[in-house]
Amino acid sequence: MPTEVDLEIGGMTCSSCAMRIEKKLNRLPGVIATVNYATEKAHVTLPADVSVEKAIETVEASGYSASLPVPGTVDDPGELGNVRRRLIVSAILTVPVVLLAMVPAWQFDYWQWISLVLATPVVTWGAWPFHRAAWLNIRHGAVTMDTLVSLGVIAAYLWSLYALFFGGAGIIGMSMDFAWLPSESGQVEIYLEVASAVTVFILLGRYLELRAKARSGSALKALLTLGAKDVSVLRDGLETRIAVADLVVGDEFIVRPGEKIATDGVIVEGESAVDSSLLTGEPVPVDVGPGDAVVGATINAGGRLIVRATQVGAQTQLARIARMVEQAQTGKAPVQRLADRVATIFVPIVIGLSLLTLAGWLLTDHGANAAFTAAVAVLIIACPCALGLATPTALLVGTGRAAQLGIVIKGPQILESTRRIDTFVLDKTGTVTTGRMSLIDVVPCGALSRADLLRLVGALEAASEHPVGRAIAVAAGETLPSVEGFASVRGLGVSGTVEGRAIAAGRVNWLTEQWSVGFTPQTRAEIDRHQSFGHTVIGIAVDGAAAGVAIVSDTVKHESARAIAGLRELGLRPVLLTGDNPRAAAAVAAEVGIDEVIAEVLPEEKAQTIVGLQRRGDIVAMAGDGVNDAAALALADLGLAMGTGTDAAIEAADITLVRGDLMGAVDAIRLSRRTLRIIKGNLFWAFAYNIAAIPLAMAGLLNPMVAGAAMAFSSVFVVTNSLRLRRFRSVADGQ
Repeated sequence: MPTEVDLEIGGMTCSSCAMRIEKKLNRLPGVIATVNYATEKAHVTLPADVSVEKAIETVEASGYSASLPVPGTVDDPGELGNVRRRLIVSAILTVPVVLLAMVPAWQFDYWQWISLVLATPVVTWGAWPFHRAAWLNIRHGAVTMDTLVSLGVIAAYLWSLYALFFGGAGIIGMSMDFAWLPSESGQVEIYLEVASAVTVFILLGRYLELRAKARSGSALKALLTLGAKDVSVLRDGLETRIAVADLVVGDEFIVRPGEKIATDGVIVEGESAVDSSLLTGEPVPVDVGPGDAVVGATINAGGRLIVRATQVGAQTQLARIARMVEQAQTGKAPVQRLADRVATIFVPIVIGLSLLTLAGWLLTDHGANAAFTAAVAVLIIACPCALGLATPTALLVGTGRAAQLGIVIKGPQILESTRRIDTFVLDKTGTVTTGRMSLIDVVPCGALSRADLLRLVGALEAASEHPVGRAIAVAAGETLPSVEGFASVRGLGVSGTVEGRAIAAGRVNWLTEQWSVGFTPQTRAEIDRHQSFGHTVIGIAVDGAAAGVAIVSDTVKHESARAIAGLRELGLRPVLLTGDNPRAAAAVAAEVGIDEVIAEVLPEEKAQTIVGLQRRGDIVAMAGDGVNDAAALALADLGLAMGTGTDAAIEAADITLVRGDLMGAVDAIRLSRRTLRIIKGNLFWAFAYNIAAIPLAMAGLLNPMVAGAAMAFSSVFVVTNSLRLRRFRSVADGQ
């Protein structure tokens, strides 16, 4: 069986590095790898005969480091601090070099030699990360962004050494005017200010980029550190404080007011209100009591609780959310493919253009100064870094912000799906409605009394997992007779023997057609009346004869109508899909503002309904929560699962709404579309920057120092533009 692992990659300095590592890994037999420069991680699928160690060795053989991530850890700030130190020292040394070069009046005797002394540490120590990365890549037959920077800085520095020692620029009293455009004078000039300033600008860009990337990944880091660290567990009647990692399923633990709930579980004792805002974004605490499920990392805002652990470690909801968010951030959106292809061939093309520029200027009788200046400007201006950052940084921030709002987007390809959909299919029970059915009434139509009828049908339904059945069983009480020969027909009803009597309960039409049960006109009128109110009516037969009906109702979630309006504002057509009868479905649809209803759909027919909509040309999104929705969610162009639903639905869906309300669906589509717009904007500006800047540099219209500043700004612009997604607000909070 293939194994999927995530590797932390060290030493990458641009998207070309990521592409190179990705190619090396994918050359291993059967390996499928995706390397993300922004997250500095590789998601690798390994066949059985390729070990993790082999993948790590392949990365290290390419000149980079690789390791398995340590759960719960956050990024090491060491790299950011190292770049900051180099930036500060280099900037202090560079300022006088630039000022001396730009202001002729300050050029005292031997100023050029002082500039050399100040610039040398900048060019060597300050720019060392670029030189080292360039050399490592050249050793492995590759060129990257660092190659361009290193070549530009070294070229400017070596030219200056030549001019000082052999070209006459080192004479006493030498003066040089600063020019924004290449100089064609016969005087040999030095470019120490270019070598130093370009180093500082690139270091500044790298520092801002690293800091922005750290900020953009803060949502995932927050998720990874949300959980409690220790817990008071009850063992053998004694309270013991242990690490959360030592909890096992079945342990009962104490949660005092203000404490975080240690792991997913069920309340055994106590009543309180639980604040889940850190995990779901829902600001209103939820009242809980014995029997209610609670989620790890939420906060007990009220009384003392005793909770029995049902999930621990990697199986908790928090761990699953963090895992899905991390996987989404490691992947690549379709719109990134073009940028990746460009980045792999970009650097060799730029080096070729730089040499062509040098030759062209020299062959057209321009001075060596002008030719050299234009060639260096081409090297420095044409950095593909902005291209490589355009998609992953926006994806990193967007999925992180989504996680803060209780929305888990499984993969970057989902962004494209949200842009294309035009039809939004909603399962009724548990999605539009609360899914918590309650018994309104039991109406006998035979010899049995209401109490006896409720006891018999309650005993039968106690064996069912359907929400309608559970509502009837709960209303019947805790002490119920046993059922024998229980059978369930999905979507239609249940049957069995209780106290020696054959009981069947389900759709009225099912009882009529399959069991030949006839209901009196008075009972039929009662059925019609309740169905007109949107209630669900369950027919009951005892020993083959009509015995009565049970009326069950589900309540519409308070936010559903507003969410439907929000979906319409996004240009989507809502459709209600349910196995309920048309009248009940129509009543719910009218309450929330849905015009199109598809009712009486069996569980296995839901997937067929989605396919039918797609065949008529609709691009379909679907929201659901049950096991019976899983196939339809998987077939839909975009599947959204309620986080309060079943594991099968969550696994099949593309987006999980942790809060379990439809306002999250509106936010998910809005945020996904906005993230996609940011990505496309980033790519446009990154491409436009290079398309416009390279010809200007080749034409001699850019000073290399200006080119360095512009190149650094392009990367910073892309990252800061992506960070705007951190300001995204839920529709519940306003735009």
